[in-house]
Amino acid sequence: MKRIVALLATCATAVGLTALLGPQPAAAATGCKVDYTVTSQWQGGFQAGVKVTNLGEPVTGWTLKFSLPDSGQKLVQGWNATWSQSGSTVSAVGTDWNRTLATGASTDLGFVGSFTGSNPKPSAFTLNGVACTGSVEEPPPGPDPNPGTGTPVDVNGQLHVCGVNLCNQYNRPIQLRGMSTHGIQWFGKCYNNAALDALAKDWKADLLRIAMYVQEDGYETDPAGFTSRVNSLVDMAEARGMYALIDFHTLTPGDPNYNLDRAKTFFASVAARNAAKKNVIYEIANEPNGVSWTAIKNYAEQVIPVIRAADPDAVVIVGTRGWSSLGVSDGSNETEVVNNPVNATNIMYTFHFYAASHKDTYRATVSRAASKLPLFVTEFGTVSATGGGAMDRSSTTAWLDLLDQLKISYANWTYSDADESSAALKPGTCDGTDYSSSGVLTESGALVKSRISTADSFPTS
Repeated sequence: MKRIVALLATCATAVGLTALLGPQPAAAATGCKVDYTVTSQWQGGFQAGVKVTNLGEPVTGWTLKFSLPDSGQKLVQGWNATWSQSGSTVSAVGTDWNRTLATGASTDLGFVGSFTGSNPKPSAFTLNGVACTGSVEEPPPGPDPNPGTGTPVDVNGQLHVCGVNLCNQYNRPIQLRGMSTHGIQWFGKCYNNAALDALAKDWKADLLRIAMYVQEDGYETDPAGFTSRVNSLVDMAEARGMYALIDFHTLTPGDPNYNLDRAKTFFASVAARNAAKKNVIYEIANEPNGVSWTAIKNYAEQVIPVIRAADPDAVVIVGTRGWSSLGVSDGSNETEVVNNPVNATNIMYTFHFYAASHKDTYRATVSRAASKLPLFVTEFGTVSATGGGAMDRSSTTAWLDLLDQLKISYANWTYSDADESSAALKPGTCDGTDYSSSGVLTESGALVKSRISTADSFPTS
């Protein structure tokens, strides 16, 4: 073994496995990635590592199989699984301690093999009997493997939570990218047909978050009027193929239980009215603050059944402690949610950040939490937590790269012409008809639009 360790790694390549364990064979439910690496090679022998990462729903009990090439390769010994070989087929069966792979979890396997002649890489990986999407070689250029066409809603249909991911009608993890309104009581003129046409067609946004403040001249002043405005924006988003995130924008006071009765009334109404739509997501508490996770959880477990009574299928997003920072801004972290989750299904948890204020500690929390909790960044800013100050380009880029990597959906604050640096549009823009050219975009708006308008990759098989 000393000789094995002393030799340099010679190659590394990755292969994506097809989705697994779906309710129907044609609707794959779980995606998995396998990284196969020859770590050492010597005359007549080699050592290889096989890293299996679960990208979809949890897997309990798995068997990885692959074919050794016809060049005299043989399995000698392996570890972290029960290994066997029959003909050219090698099998690795999960052991007691790694037989269950949560979404996002990985397990590292390895084996020593012998060979005569050349030493090409294995092929035909399968997991639980489902064939790989390709060989261990990089696939040749070819047609788009995710050829879904049409609007985001056309392609993805009714969304749901699978494992820690937001998944589409094909049970495949997706990421939505879009914009949040500012308070619709102040910036209603920014959300007209021209503005939403630009958001859907020029920005190529997947979703519109509808920020309905409860206090601050919001819902409590005119429940029927604000409910009607929200429903109108849901319809406008639907007509353009965008998802509508209905945000019950509680902020002051920070305890969502203060608005419990209002929440029940509002969500009973909008859920009944929009239950047949495929584009609606419910965000039941924007930024809880000055309140315990237990109190937030209790609120959620009273509001969610009201939504489910009318709309049993839609995704519901629950705010978290410390202004939806998973408790980090209160000196806590994600463990309080992991150890005491909301007693409901098809839900996600909110995370908010402002790039100039929230950096490495917050990103580390999201990186850890993403393997255990379904997260949705329903609001983020490129500036400080006040909504003002200079844009932090490097921190914003680091955040968006991380969210892309983890397939965490997001909405930027804000699609408005508010006189603050977090706004995407320059003051006065909403008095006109141009919502997307460089002349009307702020520095923040230009950066966010450049990220949102890149092509989506929505898997359809």
